[in-house]
Amino acid sequence: MPAPVPPSHNRLLPNGSEQPSPGGMYTFRVIGPCCRLFDREELPWPCCRLQWRSKEPSWRRVGKRFVPDLAARRCPTYAVELLQPGLRATTAVLTLFAERLSPELQEWWYSRRENPDQQ
Repeated sequence: MPAPVPPSHNRLLPNGSEQPSPGGMYTFRVIGPCCRLFDREELPWPCCRLQWRSKEPSWRRVGKRFVPDLAARRCPTYAVELLQPGLRATTAVLTLFAERLSPELQEWWYSRRENPDQQ
């Protein structure tokens, strides 16, 4: 039996809209789409991206410090305000792993182009 295919995400959630969480435990207000970045400075010190000089590694990292998170590259990520009853709104970055981006939207998500809905 094949694994179920997650629903495709063909458009952005509107800024300012309130959405229920996937589990229904809270709601969130969408601030806007964002790209989840991975900070390479948080990697453990013996890593393959260190530059080697002679027999000892140089602790100077090679390449960019912040890179797109590969685990979230196929899923929509938004900057949101978590709205929980009785508590103050909390700002967070939320990745909807249960949904998948369409190929066109995935290409836009990691490019430097403007919002496709505003073009």
